Amino acid sequence: MDAVRKRLPFSSCSDAYALPSIIRCETNLYLAQFAFMKLLPAKYIIEQALARGTLTHDMKVLETSSGTFALGLAVVCREFGFQLEIFTDPVMDKGLENRLRSLGADVVIVTEKAKQGGYQRSRLDALQARIRKLGDFCFWPRQYETPDNPAAYTLFADQISGMFDADVTLVGSVGSGGSTCGTIERLRQKAPGARLIGVDTFNSVIFGQQDGERKLRGLGNSLVPKNVKHELYDEVHLISAPLAFAATRTLHERHAVFAGPTSGASHIVGCWRARKYTGETVVVICPDEGHRYVEAVYDHEWLKQNGCLHEGALLDEPSSEEHPSTALPPWNRYRWKRKSREAVLSTLEKFDEPR
Repeated sequence: MDAVRKRLPFSSCSDAYALPSIIRCETNLYLAQFAFMKLLPAKYIIEQALARGTLTHDMKVLETSSGTFALGLAVVCREFGFQLEIFTDPVMDKGLENRLRSLGADVVIVTEKAKQGGYQRSRLDALQARIRKLGDFCFWPRQYETPDNPAAYTLFADQISGMFDADVTLVGSVGSGGSTCGTIERLRQKAPGARLIGVDTFNSVIFGQQDGERKLRGLGNSLVPKNVKHELYDEVHLISAPLAFAATRTLHERHAVFAGPTSGASHIVGCWRARKYTGETVVVICPDEGHRYVEAVYDHEWLKQNGCLHEGALLDEPSSEEHPSTALPPWNRYRWKRKSREAVLSTLEKFDEPR
């Protein structure tokens, strides 16, 4: 506690919440608990754009997001004095929407889903139409494709390697790809053998599933982001929403870690990995706290109404090891082996070819 007391005050909210607290919850299992992880890339992207001159104070910041990247941008834009416009869809919870508006952001809710690419495609279409209207007087951070997104996690990777060693097993959910890919790239500069396990959900196209409705939000995608570098992943686990919700509640009940469902999904994978490979140091990324989910994941009646109560039996290990494109809930493990997406998907196509 003396070390904590001697620290100097933070100069801003974004500085205070940029890095996570590292919590040991098992012998070789650690949680990196962020308040809201996307603050880290939001701050870095804006700072880099200002340094390059691609963002000036007469420009408005525009982005598409339904989660904490929007919140990160709202905090940073408030600190730097920028106007912000967020394009989202009905899945954004009212609490987050209210918080964004309180920070001065304009929130545009897109209500029609595109036939190909779902809400993410229709949000992008609405954003691009707005860009055409504003012309040179706007800046688009492009979280899904800018290299500044993964580059932002150098700071987090250095926190890990400074506390343990770079040769760790990193477990994290995959949405834009920035956190897992950016962190492991930095760690492997020091320890090429560092391992990366990506956690996705069913009906997400990132690792080859068909696009579909997803109850588990904050990870997965209806489009394949450019920042997901598939050849960096050693393993990929697909987790169902009910299982992730049960794991999230268990994480709180057993360790008092109050987190969102993407953290629960990654935690159950991390627990399995730490038990199976006791010589590894396993670090699980927990992207946000649980405040947004009090009336959902942490609510018994909500789980019951959404058919997630009895389906969410906690498992100790993956129930299958099928190809990710054909895998079924609740939990699938696939040894990705640092291959490209095309290489992995082609293995199934060859298997299915008539003989």
